[in-house]
Amino acid sequence: MPTSLNLDNVTQALKEHYKPLTVKNMVYKDNPLLALMPKYERFGGENMPVPVQYGIANRRSADFATGQGLNTATELARFVLTRVKDYSFASITGETIKATEGAADAFLKYATLEIDGAIQSLTRSLAVSMYGDGSGKIGEVSTTTSTTGTPTITLTKAEEITNFEVGMTLKVAESTGHAVRSDVLTVDEVDRDAGTIKVTVASASTNLAAGDAIFQSGDYSSASDRLKITGLEGWLPSTSPSSTLFFGQDRSKDATRLGGIRFNGASQPIEEALIGAASRLAREGGSPTHCFMDFLQFSNLEKALGSKVVYDKVSSDDADIGFQSLTIIGPKGPIQIVADQNCTPDVAYMLQMDTWTLNSLGAAPHILDLDGNRMLREASADAYEVRVGFYGNVACNAPGYNCRVALA
Repeated sequence: MPTSLNLDNVTQALKEHYKPLTVKNMVYKDNPLLALMPKYERFGGENMPVPVQYGIANRRSADFATGQGLNTATELARFVLTRVKDYSFASITGETIKATEGAADAFLKYATLEIDGAIQSLTRSLAVSMYGDGSGKIGEVSTTTSTTGTPTITLTKAEEITNFEVGMTLKVAESTGHAVRSDVLTVDEVDRDAGTIKVTVASASTNLAAGDAIFQSGDYSSASDRLKITGLEGWLPSTSPSSTLFFGQDRSKDATRLGGIRFNGASQPIEEALIGAASRLAREGGSPTHCFMDFLQFSNLEKALGSKVVYDKVSSDDADIGFQSLTIIGPKGPIQIVADQNCTPDVAYMLQMDTWTLNSLGAAPHILDLDGNRMLREASADAYEVRVGFYGNVACNAPGYNCRVALA
């Protein structure tokens, strides 16, 4: 006999269904960097200072008086990490609730389908942002068939097509250094083979042009915005960092130790590029443990290694999730090579994983239910809402022990 629907009972059932470990298993699946990066879930207060030692004390000399007279102290820097926020929503109509009120199990199946979708949407946003620079950029225009009506946009990097979904609303800007344009673009079609999206432009025209940066609506407004997680591209930029403050710190004082290593392996066979990057890291004192790259470059490496390929598996410490990997041997030991669909195309990130943390206020992400209610009545619709969110950011306490490797 079906159990009658009672929203209090449903709330308890949802709490049981979405236990922390269950949510983590959902979140970490197919997102290796998110799964493998160490977590700190008590990021309270207004900010979090992240100290970095980038120089040793140099009060040293073969002459006692000279050494004692020197006044150089240990060089310390401090990144003042701040949290960003991100949200996703699931909505269940009143009609659906009434239609299933005689069978709570039927309602729960429908409700979990919607909530799982909200969790998955926010997870994808988080996982992609962990490779980004904080701007929220998810793609770049290569060419477009038109600037009006329903243009088809070809992406500069076809691999970034995984960042787009039908129904997504987008904004564009000339670059991450310019303000976003007012036009709203809605994704109508996604061609994942060609790396193209067909969109509807909300107004009469827009200034779509080659090189334009693409963002999901609400993620970016102007050059000063950093509304999304500042990930690997922020901490390990493609060009040597300038004196512009990064979490309150001038990284130009020592661009390597405060802004990571940049290794250009574009002209080398991929396996040689990775060994070269590992050697450079070893010279700087780093001991890389993991290397992340997109699936195309991963397959190129696998083919290049041929009969010398060594397969392994890496596992998350936070959930029952594992990933297939390749192993190469660097100067400091084995390095696990992992493919990640979220990784910046044609770039490998060689990381000493114990220097990184994903810092959050509670789990990232989690169902927002501070008042104990997992379902809330919507004020302006005949529906009930479930909210998913997170508050946090990525930190690195030794950028100089990590390397961005250009592969093309």
